[in-house]
Amino acid sequence: MNDRVTTWTIAPEPVDSPVATALWRAYYTEVSDRWYLLHQGRRTDPDELEREIAAGAVDGLVPPAGRLLLALCDGEPAGMAGVRLAGAGTAELKRVFLREGMRGKGGAALLVSAAEDTARELGAQRMILDTRGDLIEARTLYARLGYRETERHNDEPYAEHWFTKDLL
Repeated sequence: MNDRVTTWTIAPEPVDSPVATALWRAYYTEVSDRWYLLHQGRRTDPDELEREIAAGAVDGLVPPAGRLLLALCDGEPAGMAGVRLAGAGTAELKRVFLREGMRGKGGAALLVSAAEDTARELGAQRMILDTRGDLIEARTLYARLGYRETERHNDEPYAEHWFTKDLL
């Protein structure tokens, strides 16, 4: 039996740091491959992946109106989550991700909680997010953490489910 305690640390990280860049690549590779395998029976074209990474990495996650949060598990980069202001009193949760080997250790809930705290610090009273239908684990996590499914709030091309949560 392993009685080892897992220690999580979550802190802001520049979106273009080497650690963030490696996590962006892992995130986009996983979510893009999942979509293409499901819909087209293939993995993501490497050039297409590079375009997605370049186009979406910053995504408003820079101060003063946004933040990227880095999760370390026992000192090792494990995942990330982003928060950006999305209107009066509203923040948007973006790019919640844990590397595969880091899942199931409680980090996802801690990341979302830290993102909610960050949203409050930015002045938000409500968090919104969108996700795809095939990301069942994400939808299950959000529901477990008190997010409720709501009407569409954006025109993101891959979004199929929209959630909200009051942060009061």
